[in-house]
Amino acid sequence: MNIITSRDARNRDARNRDTWSRDARHRMSGNRMSGNSADGYRSARYRTLVGAAVIAIAAMTLSACAAETAPAPASSESASGLTGELTIFAAASLTASFTELAENFGIDNPGVTVNPTSFDGSSSLATQIKEGAPVDVFASADEANMAKVAEAVNGEATVFVSNVLQIAVQPGNPLRIATLSDLAKSNTRTVLCAPEVPCGTASHKLLDLDGVTVTAASEEQNVKAVLTKVQLGEADAGLVYKTDVTAAAGEVDGVDIAGADRAVNFYPIAALKDSKNPEVAKAFVDYVLSPAGQKILTKYGFGAP
Repeated sequence: MNIITSRDARNRDARNRDTWSRDARHRMSGNRMSGNSADGYRSARYRTLVGAAVIAIAAMTLSACAAETAPAPASSESASGLTGELTIFAAASLTASFTELAENFGIDNPGVTVNPTSFDGSSSLATQIKEGAPVDVFASADEANMAKVAEAVNGEATVFVSNVLQIAVQPGNPLRIATLSDLAKSNTRTVLCAPEVPCGTASHKLLDLDGVTVTAASEEQNVKAVLTKVQLGEADAGLVYKTDVTAAAGEVDGVDIAGADRAVNFYPIAALKDSKNPEVAKAFVDYVLSPAGQKILTKYGFGAP
């Protein structure tokens, strides 16, 4: 028989407590390790989800910006809905200004095909219109030539600018030309517009009022031809519009004429009855008469109507 003494019992209880303590510590340590692993897993998953959300939001933002900034598809029609072709006849003195006006009109109305403008003497253009030339708009350098085609005008012609004459001379004015009487000197080669052309009518009116007789080296059918001869040195002087000297940009000098306002030319514009695109023709006339059109004409030296 084994006899267990009190001391043995105490020793046994101590050993049992040590064993329990060690097991408990192991369990607690295991639990902490398991808890740390779970927390780490949850943290990593959270970061993954947040990152994915950020990427998705960024993608949607970029897509929205791209949609906002993407250019609208090109259209063959203008915002005004105007389509078709536009043919313009205009006095030669309107070359620079109407080239810009026609170009701007085409930009503002991309559905309209603006044909190259025909520039010539107003009398020549009026003759072509009377003979049936296909024209939508006519801009004359005087009212007399517009009157010649009155039956072809749709509605009424409207005066849109005025102009006066200047003496065009070689740069630096080597002959010191100062008045109309200087054009009559034997050593001065003077070129004029033909009498039937608006600039010729105005030129002869001023010369007659001043009692000056000029034997012209040549008489041209439009004012640009007069200006060109002075530019090329084929003439010493020529009577042209003030706007032509401005457009020449230093290739000639201009001499003001005392009393030039005695022969002011008023320029009318009109849409024509036989226009194939009356709405387009009217829109161009309206543009010329508008503040934007008048600003361009003023820039080229034209006066108020």
